[in-house]
Amino acid sequence: MSTPGAHSTLHLTRRLRRLRRSEAIRAMVRETRLAPDMFVLPLFVCGGEGVRREVRSMPGVFQLSVDEAVRETEAARRDGIRSVLLFGLPDQKDDIGSAACDPEAPVQSAVRAIKREAPEVLVATDVCLCEYTDHGHCGILVDGEIANDPTVEQLVRAAVSHAASGADIVAPSDMMDGRVGAIRQALDERGFEQTAIMSYAAKYCSAFYGPFRDAAESAPKFGDRRSHQMDPANAREALREVAQDVEEGADIVMVKPALPYLDVIARVKDAFGCPTAAYHVSGEYSMLKAAARNGWIDEPRAMLECLTAIRRAGADIIITYYAREAARALA
Repeated sequence: MSTPGAHSTLHLTRRLRRLRRSEAIRAMVRETRLAPDMFVLPLFVCGGEGVRREVRSMPGVFQLSVDEAVRETEAARRDGIRSVLLFGLPDQKDDIGSAACDPEAPVQSAVRAIKREAPEVLVATDVCLCEYTDHGHCGILVDGEIANDPTVEQLVRAAVSHAASGADIVAPSDMMDGRVGAIRQALDERGFEQTAIMSYAAKYCSAFYGPFRDAAESAPKFGDRRSHQMDPANAREALREVAQDVEEGADIVMVKPALPYLDVIARVKDAFGCPTAAYHVSGEYSMLKAAARNGWIDEPRAMLECLTAIRRAGADIIITYYAREAARALA
């Protein structure tokens, strides 16, 4: 019997461990790479001035007034983050989400302010009604149900107002049928043909959105969103949703959430080959934060491992609350 440390008598032609011996060689053969410019930082914008209110269920994430959103954007830019995604918290809500179209609402005001102070930053805007309706649903209710076509008309108005404020990308997240085509037509007719659409094309009805609803103050007051967001059991349906949005004019398609749907990200990228985004959502972020605070995981390693998995699955763009932390870790 050979003793520990003795030379092996195995004659292996291929030893895969050779390429794992040092960090230098591991880096040389690494298949999947992350870079700060593929991250998009979500920001929650509210009214007022000097407001920086931490979200209870999302440590390190804040509701920000427009001036603070500009400061956060500039700080993120110094970290290497070149893109932000804006969500709005209006002062007033009603049953049709009127504030979503208000040119003086937080999102529209923040777009103008960011473009004025940091014109090189790419600004995307979430287009949905859930933050703006007093009932918290993503559309206009008729007889207690979300009415698709009237909702699309309101989403079009919101998207046009974002583009008029200077948004580079509008991102409809509502999952209404036909909204991408309607928004594309309206933008083109009004001279905003250069404004891109990033469609939440495969958005699942997920349990991982809970902390976001704290941040955006958008929890529905009754019922749920199963009538329009996708069933988590379905993957082939996601391909049909993406195909429809691409046909209607989406420039970028998104899968949301990211980690529970890595298979969907991979299938979408393989099937369409178009720019593909994935949203590393609030619940995914908050779980890592909670585990780290309890000393259960190494947060920086877990963060980068999760983001690498999303990238490895095929995402070109990763929307994540970890954007700044990840950029600093990669520096």
